[in-house]
Amino acid sequence: MRYFSTRGGLAELSFEEILSLFISADEISASDLSALVHATYNDSAWRHPDIAPLQPLTTHQPCRKYVLELFHGPTYAFKDVALQLLGNLFSYFLQRRNKAKSPGEEREKLTVVGATSGDTGSAAIYGLRGKPDVSIFILHPKGRVSPVQEAQMTTVTDENVHNIAVKGTFDDCQDIVKALFADTAFNAKHHLGAVNSINWARILAQTVYYFLSYFAIRRTLPIDAELQFIAIMPSAMGLPMAKLVIATNANDILTRFWKTGRYEKVDSDSSSAAVGGVVETLSPAMDILVSSNFERLLWYLAFENVQNTNPGGDLREKACQTVKDWMDNVKSVGRIVVPDSVLEVARRDFTAERVDDNQIRQTIREYYTSTPKSYTADPHTAVGLHVAGTLSPPPNTVQIILSTAHPAKFSEAVTSALAGVPGFDFDAVLPEAFKTLLTMERRVIDVERPDVELVKGVVEQFAVM
Repeated sequence: MRYFSTRGGLAELSFEEILSLFISADEISASDLSALVHATYNDSAWRHPDIAPLQPLTTHQPCRKYVLELFHGPTYAFKDVALQLLGNLFSYFLQRRNKAKSPGEEREKLTVVGATSGDTGSAAIYGLRGKPDVSIFILHPKGRVSPVQEAQMTTVTDENVHNIAVKGTFDDCQDIVKALFADTAFNAKHHLGAVNSINWARILAQTVYYFLSYFAIRRTLPIDAELQFIAIMPSAMGLPMAKLVIATNANDILTRFWKTGRYEKVDSDSSSAAVGGVVETLSPAMDILVSSNFERLLWYLAFENVQNTNPGGDLREKACQTVKDWMDNVKSVGRIVVPDSVLEVARRDFTAERVDDNQIRQTIREYYTSTPKSYTADPHTAVGLHVAGTLSPPPNTVQIILSTAHPAKFSEAVTSALAGVPGFDFDAVLPEAFKTLLTMERRVIDVERPDVELVKGVVEQFAVM
């Protein structure tokens, strides 16, 4: 990981230039990287020239609260920032390897598998649809994504695209994907590629917009202003910032972890209607318990803890074993309790708060009716906005709320929150691309239970060999 200073000339770096700091020119030449970035974020593919623009939530200056809009890509969700680039990277490396092959030598192919709670799937599909030598299989929990999210995935009928609706939860889908990668024989046969956050290229692209927003704020505010993101990579790479605030919905496993040090799938307050411990909410992309990103964060916490409490030997190996033991316990008994020393490190850099559906509706309504600056938020953005409003940061703090999706992707939540509000017309929010989406032809494969062998059968049947 490369650390760099955010002072001086770096405040003028572009998306491409920030990426280039972490990608060796021996791996991707400067000219090739420039072409890849242009192909991904050009005017025909992206609806805003800033890629991730900052929208002030007040008219007075200096503004202390912004929304970082991450939904200006082709599927109107933040996953586009990384997955449109990742699709082009997959294609770039495949083409380069196949071009180097001798005449008659078998072409290299890639089978991409991923799990989605809604937005990852459509973004990955749009990034890989129609690309040669690539098959993509996306698993989603049947009936547990929004109608628009489901339609965006299942109306893509390119021959290399395969949607799998699993009767279960997102965590079930994620477990199946992890099991496929752990099956060495299956992986070797199909040359699996990942689109979930286990793929570092995706994490890298999503890291860039933290730096872009920092640079944009620094150009307009005093140098002593401190940023607080409501959403360890940015701070670990040298980005000056206050504690990162984690905003969760009713599936508050992370909030409970930061309050108690207990990471458990179900607690005594969980809804009896929950499936596998997951409660259905107005913000379905957050209806997740076991997150790959959190597992990565646990490694950093474990590594720092062994440095402080058990130095000597291979510290990385110790951290890996610690996290493996923790996650094995999560799978076997549904919970872990980390040592106080680990929780103390976690609380140093992060804080977490919980938001319920009523608070989501209230927040959407509050910001839409705010004067003189009205803002229409999707339910996930509303979770962040509500939490931001509960905090009491120092006067020089600038809050940046990450807006992960266009409000039109979650019509039920937005319309229920704004019912009866004078002047509200959902058709005015609805992008033209969405107006015929729900009536288009669909293609989807139903899997009756979360069974890895059933999913393997689908891949075996449809993967490009």
